[in-house]
Amino acid sequence: MDTPPFTISSKAINLIAEISAQIERYAIRLEQEDGLRLRKANRIKTVYGSLAIEGNRLLESQVTDIINGKNVVAPPRDIQEVKNAIATYNLYPSLNPFSEKDLLKAHGVMMHALQDDAGRYRGTGVGVFSGSKCVHLAPPPTMVPPLMSNLFEWLRKSDHHLLIRSSVFHYEFEYIHPFSDGNGRMGRLWQSLILGRLNPIFEHLPVENMVHSHQQEYYNAIEKSRAINDSTIFIDFMLQNIYDALKARQGEELPDVGENVGNNVGNNVGKTEQKILALISKNQKLTIKEIADKLGLSRRQGERIIADMRDEGLIRRIGSARGGYWEIC
Repeated sequence: MDTPPFTISSKAINLIAEISAQIERYAIRLEQEDGLRLRKANRIKTVYGSLAIEGNRLLESQVTDIINGKNVVAPPRDIQEVKNAIATYNLYPSLNPFSEKDLLKAHGVMMHALQDDAGRYRGTGVGVFSGSKCVHLAPPPTMVPPLMSNLFEWLRKSDHHLLIRSSVFHYEFEYIHPFSDGNGRMGRLWQSLILGRLNPIFEHLPVENMVHSHQQEYYNAIEKSRAINDSTIFIDFMLQNIYDALKARQGEELPDVGENVGNNVGNNVGKTEQKILALISKNQKLTIKEIADKLGLSRRQGERIIADMRDEGLIRRIGSARGGYWEIC
C-alpha cells in the first residue's frame, strides 16, 4: 500500500480541534425545533452548490422546486443532473465510504442518462483544462483501477484523523480523475460520506455549497498542491471550509423550503425576479455583477435571469451598461 504524499500543518491541527468543538454545537442546532427544515434546506444547498461548480445553470430556487416535485422549465440536462444528485444524496445513509463498489454504484446514479459509462471507470485519457490550457493530465486509464484500489486501501487502514483522511482522499481522487465525467461532484460527495463516519451531522452540512462560494480558491488549492506533489495546501483549504460551514449554519435564518417555495419557472414573477426588482427599486444604477453578488448568484446566472426579465418586459436598461440605469416597466 502506497501512502499519498501530504504533511499535517499546524493550521490543520488547530482546525481539527476547532471543528471538533463546532460539531457538538451543530449537532445541538439540528435537534432544535426547526431541525428538520434545516436538514432539508442544507440538502438543497448541497445539491445546488455541487452542481453549480460544474456549470449547472439552475438556480437554488429551481433546485428547491424539483425537490418539492414541481415542474421546472430549464435545459433537460441541467434538470437531469439535479434529479440524479438528489437520488444519489438520498443513498447517503446506505453508502459505505470505504467501499470502492459503493463508489461505482453512486457514480452510476449520479451520472444516469448523462454518460454511457456511468458507474464504470474511464477507458480513455482525460485532462483538466483552464480555457485551452491543460493544467492536469490525469493518469492513463490502465492505471485507474490499481490507483483507486490503493487509495481505498489507504483510506481503510490509515490511522490519521478522518478530517485528514477525507481531505487527502478528495485531493487524490481529483488527481486520479477516475471517471470520464462527474469527478468533481463525486469527490465532494465522497468527502462528505467519509466525514459522516466522524459524525452523522455531515450528512446535513453543505460543505459543497461553501466550496461553491470559494470556487476559484478551491481550484487554486488543488493546483498549488499538484505543483508541489503534496496535498497539504488542499487539506488546509478544506478544513477551513468545513469549519466555516459548521459555524455559519448554526444561527442562520432558514428559508421556507415547503411546497410553496421557489421560483416556479413559467408562473408570473418568481422570487429571484422579485428580489431583483426590489434591489433595482432602491438603486437603479446597480450593475448586473452587483445584483448577482447581493443575491449570491454567479455573474452568468445573473446575466441570464436579467436577460429573461428584459425579454419579458419587466425591466429595461436606459443608457450604457456602466453609466446607465435600470427602469422597472
